[in-house]
Amino acid sequence: MTPALRKLYPDVILEHQKRPHNAYVLETANRKAEGYSPLCGDRLTLYLDVHDGIIRNVSFQGYGCTISQASASLLTDSVKGKTVREAEDLFGSIHRMLIPDNGAVLQPDGLGVLSVLASVRGFPARVECASLAWKTLMAALR
Repeated sequence: MTPALRKLYPDVILEHQKRPHNAYVLETANRKAEGYSPLCGDRLTLYLDVHDGIIRNVSFQGYGCTISQASASLLTDSVKGKTVREAEDLFGSIHRMLIPDNGAVLQPDGLGVLSVLASVRGFPARVECASLAWKTLMAALR
């Protein structure tokens, strides 16, 4: 793998793509949203089980590139057990990391394993792939 591809596809991303977490239809879901990226054809459905403002369970199904599938897998691990507000705040942090305003400096601090998604920032065509699951999460929460 070339150094540029190694930067785009760190081991964490490759592992989540090969063995995605929470990739199934969540039968107890009370919220659901579908996401589609016309740029590359990635599709996913996100399922949430939300009670009393807490995301008790989350899953996804879909297909697409390595980045979109890994991002969806990472998302499900990250928002499970969080409040809706915490999930919305996490979306904001991911969005700012991927698409900074006014040339802001990349700030993946405090995001833990999610900071691996910062690797796509250097590949503008892949930012949409990384953000698809997160935009779908926001749709499901609304």
